Amino acid sequence: MLRKILIANRGEIAVRVARACAEMGIRSVAIHSEADRHALHVKKADEAHSIGEDPVAGYLNIHRIVNLAAETGCDAIHPGYGFLSENADFAAACRARGLCFIGPSAEVIRRMGDKTAARQAMQAAGIPVTPGSDGNLDGLEHARAVAAELGYPVMLKATSGGGGRGIRRCEDPGDLARNFERVISEASKAFGSAEVFLEKCIVDPRHIEVQILADRHGNSIHLFERDCSIQRRNQKLIEIAPSPQLDDAQRAYIGELAVRAAQAVDYENAGTVEFLLDGAGNFYFMEMNTRIQVEHTITESITGVDIVEEQIRIAAGLPLRYAQHEVGRRGFALQFRINAEDPKNGFLPSFGRITRYYAPGGPGVRTDAAIYTGYKVPPYYDSMLAKVIVWALTWEDAIARSRRALNDMAVFGIKTTIPYYQRILESADFRAGAFTTSFVEAHPELVNYSDKRRPEELATVLAAAIAAHTGH
Repeated sequence: MLRKILIANRGEIAVRVARACAEMGIRSVAIHSEADRHALHVKKADEAHSIGEDPVAGYLNIHRIVNLAAETGCDAIHPGYGFLSENADFAAACRARGLCFIGPSAEVIRRMGDKTAARQAMQAAGIPVTPGSDGNLDGLEHARAVAAELGYPVMLKATSGGGGRGIRRCEDPGDLARNFERVISEASKAFGSAEVFLEKCIVDPRHIEVQILADRHGNSIHLFERDCSIQRRNQKLIEIAPSPQLDDAQRAYIGELAVRAAQAVDYENAGTVEFLLDGAGNFYFMEMNTRIQVEHTITESITGVDIVEEQIRIAAGLPLRYAQHEVGRRGFALQFRINAEDPKNGFLPSFGRITRYYAPGGPGVRTDAAIYTGYKVPPYYDSMLAKVIVWALTWEDAIARSRRALNDMAVFGIKTTIPYYQRILESADFRAGAFTTSFVEAHPELVNYSDKRRPEELATVLAAAIAAHTGH
């Protein structure tokens, strides 16, 4: 078993990994920028080391992180998600330095990070993919020809893209011409590659993904699916496991597809295979995420499998502890991404000091967070503050418990998405389990919630104003 792990990340995922290490008797090492010196992950790890003044550059400095891991006696690095988690050069640098990278090999990361190469690998494995260009586009004229053959609307995508960036829907040739250079520019800046490709746009699909685990001994299993259809501008907001929109036959089929996808590329460790489900019931491979997902929590809730612990065990060379027939599911789980944003103001980021914070609790409620009372939310990172995970035996009970949990939660001092999610839970379409990726755009009225302050929040605001006025 591994003895000491450097966590090459920040925020709630770094806290999550540190907790898994503590339970497994493994020492953890946190890294932090100057902006993160008071962050919760720094407090939770056994050791913490600065990676410089710049708020972002240190988290992306491969050589500095690898060298720090070696210098502090670590035998492994956990990349979390985001930052360097899907960087093949990072995985290769770990291996070159004799460190265990807790994730798949550099070769697999590189292959699946290239969307056109991933599509070709899936096609070779007999897995349905969305109709699209045969490889990358040579230029705008090539894009126009492919789009004319596929029929509009089409999706213009960065080949190395991810996280909802480098993607544009094009309704007609004019849209395609306007977006072509924009996507190339965005892809070049965000991913260091100007390559793009084209896919047929599946109108109003469901976004369904499958969690997989695979070890180096040839064992591959799935842990059922998650429904990620509630999203805004390709950014997930609420995730659900299992999907209330699938029947058992569809669930078995998509699980088998995901395992076949993992086996086709000799995958090792935890990963996610993402699909689109159209209105006719057809599944299409979209991409494979070669890392832990933000929403792994709800899969843990319905299966009882600690996915981060399994990641660490697999990376240490141990075989999976579960065969497919031993993995069961029970109930429904929802995850709410609590973002520092103001939905009533176009989801504008809301940064500043959290004057008071109350986490929800009670049966079936879990909170993964990186915040606390007095914490100052920095403006340099993703806006997600916490994740509220709610489990119950039935879909109806899960919704009722979610409403109670979000009502219990309070974050004062900044705006958050909590009241917006409360409105979503009141939606008849959501409660009926009938929604697609267009749900948010189709329900603009849900941002029209009451912005009245609670009595305790008013007291906090008044106390802060008095303190500022008196100088105390």
